Amino acid sequence: MPASHLSGPAFRGQRRGLMLVLSSPSGAGKTTLSRRLIAANPDLILSVSSTTRAARPGEVNGEDYYFVSEKDFLRQAENDEFYEYARVFGNYYGTPKAPVEEALSVGRDVVFDVDWQGGRALAAGSPEDCVKVFILPPSLKLLRDRLTKRAQDSDEVIESRMARAKAEIEHWHEYDYVIVNDDFSEALERLSLILHAERLRRIRHPWLEGFVEALMDER
Repeated sequence: MPASHLSGPAFRGQRRGLMLVLSSPSGAGKTTLSRRLIAANPDLILSVSSTTRAARPGEVNGEDYYFVSEKDFLRQAENDEFYEYARVFGNYYGTPKAPVEEALSVGRDVVFDVDWQGGRALAAGSPEDCVKVFILPPSLKLLRDRLTKRAQDSDEVIESRMARAKAEIEHWHEYDYVIVNDDFSEALERLSLILHAERLRRIRHPWLEGFVEALMDER
């Protein structure tokens, strides 16, 4: 086969998408980073969780959450249809596998905004697809200041959030990459570099096997 037939875009198949898992203590900036990253990458989507809680005003089924009954949720859990799920304040929340797998199979990347437990469960369920990034604040003092400036929580709630933040940070070493969010623009650039580098990994390009076989058959 002529080399030109091997190197042209027509030969190259579709890559497999990846699961970009972002975790951080509350207030470290991962939600803002994920939104900006998605805005800059049209083929990047945010994972939508399922929940048994009622929709709040303005929430859209399939965009904010998949709103399901507890009976349906538990049936799906029994059928192993979630990467992970948990009961929080009387309601179930879970990450459904089907829409994620559908996106990955057509080369779309999926962002997950989860805590360390969710990140661990996702990596266990799909280790080859997962890329885990932990976002750290530059200091706990700055993190406390951010939570205080929100003016949404009492001092008691803020102290509780700070305790949870330390507990979350203890798991930073379980992640593939760690970004210190001391400058938002730089943190976003680093996150973009991670995404684009991971898109190039061999494992995400199954068409390469056929390409190399054809390459080795050249005369």
